[in-house]
Amino acid sequence: MNLEAFIQDRLPLEPVPGAPEIRLHRAGPSSGLMRLADADPDFGSPYWARPWGGGLALARHVLDHPETVAGKRVLDLGAGSGLVAIAAALVGAKAVRAVDVDPYAVTAAHLNAAANGVTIEVEQADLLDGDPPEVELMLVGDLFYEPDLAMRTETFLRRCVAAGIVVLIGDPFRAPLPTDRLTVLAEYPVADFGDVEGAMRRAAVFELIG
Repeated sequence: MNLEAFIQDRLPLEPVPGAPEIRLHRAGPSSGLMRLADADPDFGSPYWARPWGGGLALARHVLDHPETVAGKRVLDLGAGSGLVAIAAALVGAKAVRAVDVDPYAVTAAHLNAAANGVTIEVEQADLLDGDPPEVELMLVGDLFYEPDLAMRTETFLRRCVAAGIVVLIGDPFRAPLPTDRLTVLAEYPVADFGDVEGAMRRAAVFELIG
């Protein structure tokens, strides 16, 4: 199956809730994502096909505060659809990397970046056990949803902070988030995927302090 053609044909470009400056290929009831699962036994959860609360808050924050990213080398960790990376590129980041472990997310992020007229470097990789990357700013949306992953992510991000990288996290206060070790910069109402349609919840942008 041609994944790019599938996404372009079956996941229409739509404005992002709360960040209409950005359009993403978003799945709907008739998108037929099960066709991808049937064709690939390694197909995982298609989180890249819909915006999530932490990414929505982080993207809105970046768009509203371009000075956060302007002129900086930025890495969007666990990029999914590429929403946060696209926001950073739109408001003047010097260079943007979008990294995810899922090859489907990498394809979606490429297409979404092109649809928004920005250039980002998209990479399939797991960085969590490696050294801090050569960037000034790390943006992390929705990676604190499962305890083991949250622990690995925090350990890696603390190494990044120790190396002088600013780390901002977007999350709708999920249970594994270490809120006692984070500083809240801003809060936003978001329509997190999985909530009852039309329901809003609170999400925040946090800074990780070493």
